[in-house]
Amino acid sequence: MLIQKIVHFLLFVIFFSVGAGALGLAALCDDLIVYWRNEQLVKEAHLSLDRLRSLNEEYDALLAELQNDPNLLRRLAPATLGTLPEDPDAVYPKARAQELAVARRALMDRAEQESGEAVLPKWLQRCSEPRHRMALFLAGAGLVLISLVFFTPKADLADG
Repeated sequence: MLIQKIVHFLLFVIFFSVGAGALGLAALCDDLIVYWRNEQLVKEAHLSLDRLRSLNEEYDALLAELQNDPNLLRRLAPATLGTLPEDPDAVYPKARAQELAVARRALMDRAEQESGEAVLPKWLQRCSEPRHRMALFLAGAGLVLISLVFFTPKADLADG
């Protein structure tokens, strides 16, 4: 008798929890999608902040180097600003606009690959479809009803 009560209790817990989970998922599917997308946006924002921090550190290091070595500015200015070099023996490469655009595009592609796309998981995409949501809701309601009807403890009707 005790084993039968334990089995009934375990079946009640299993059926009820799975049914309640299915009902909750069907009811909160839209909220889960919004939550997932917000989490992806937060991750992308953190990646952007990390990239900006690293750029700031690089610029701070360059500014510190410029303060320590004033000749560095004289050597970097022609290559950076496109002016004529003061030293006639120096050779400075000249980048064309097309080459710069290709380099910029490559850097942006790498940044986009690092951030990744905000793709919903496949299970959440399937659950968000109306027919799957309805089936999930009905299955969950059925499991809850089955657990309440068949696996609830019965009152002893002795000598009624």
